[in-house]
Amino acid sequence: MKTDFYRLSQLPSYVFAEVNQHKADKRQAGFDVIDFGMGNPTSKPPENVISKLSEAVAKENIHGYSTSKGIKGLRKAQANYYKKRFNVDLDPESELIVSIGSKEGLSSLALAISGPGDQIIVPDPSYPIHSWGFIIAGADVVRIKHETPREFLEQFKQHVETSHTKPLAVIVNYPCNPTAQIVDLEFYEELVDFCRNKKIYIISDLAYAEIYFGDTPPPSILQVKGAKDVAIEYSSVSKTYSMAGWRIGFAAGNKDLIAALGRIKSYLDYGIFTPLQIAATVAINEADDYIANIREEYKLRRDILVENLQQANWQVTIPEASMFVWTKLPEQYQDLSSLEFSKLLLENANVAVSPGAGFGAGGEGYIRISIVENTMRTRQGAKNIKKFLLQNAK
Repeated sequence: MKTDFYRLSQLPSYVFAEVNQHKADKRQAGFDVIDFGMGNPTSKPPENVISKLSEAVAKENIHGYSTSKGIKGLRKAQANYYKKRFNVDLDPESELIVSIGSKEGLSSLALAISGPGDQIIVPDPSYPIHSWGFIIAGADVVRIKHETPREFLEQFKQHVETSHTKPLAVIVNYPCNPTAQIVDLEFYEELVDFCRNKKIYIISDLAYAEIYFGDTPPPSILQVKGAKDVAIEYSSVSKTYSMAGWRIGFAAGNKDLIAALGRIKSYLDYGIFTPLQIAATVAINEADDYIANIREEYKLRRDILVENLQQANWQVTIPEASMFVWTKLPEQYQDLSSLEFSKLLLENANVAVSPGAGFGAGGEGYIRISIVENTMRTRQGAKNIKKFLLQNAK
């Protein structure tokens, strides 16, 4: 029987699979592995949100199909969030839709708008679904080196000016997963101006907008005048409220892209379980204090991790936002691949991290450390790494 299925054959090898299997083997053998690999929050969501979920799920006549575009109250709550946080007006009916997490929203949009011959520009390195979603849809993905946002923008513009094929869309993600880089509103203004003139869509991933450590909150691309002409932006409750498993995300912005996403979703799903949406509405409307507290928690974890690694002479890059530390391999291990070094940490420090190569060729030589474990385990994991590095200093 046929086993070389077309779409699967288009996918790159999953670099993280080997690390995940090694992690599982270590745990099976009784080792306490501290997981800095997947960006999976371990904190508990707000208490009032959990209470609302319990209350909603106990109601009668609420366990049937929901609606693929999301309940009205949740869409209105997210529109109000954009107004309060970014001073951006959104029509909950035509400029906003609920997705089953950002990942599903991005991949469904790829299916809705792209196919063979369509060119999508993706930063390298980048979050895997940014490229894989369009690869699955059959589009042509062009990766542009992303050492800094400015260099990426200049190379993107140069590519458009010199290429025979006009891109359908470009993807941006700030605060960035995996690199933790941020941009200011001027960056978005330049990008929007260029893409409006060239008639290229912009797909912005804003999943980490509320996890920042400086005085200036990260902006939204939709704050730029005229951005809705070309841009759609994704966000979610996953990281902001520690509700990753709830799978509730949003897409906002350009009406044509929202309509295309809504149409494809109407064929693919019946939406998210309604009680989850009701509880998520409470999170957005009533949990501002939780956001401030979790932001401080991530900052504390970041500082603990960075301090310990720097004490081991590892000059890690200190992130200004996101839940990740993205850094080059320690100097004495730069002859190894990112996968080899990740396996070395698992074997010798009982710590799992993500090899940079899993985020694209541009990620080779780097690792991503997720600061998702609680403070105590973050400190223990950081000390484990420090001990290993100091004992094996060359």
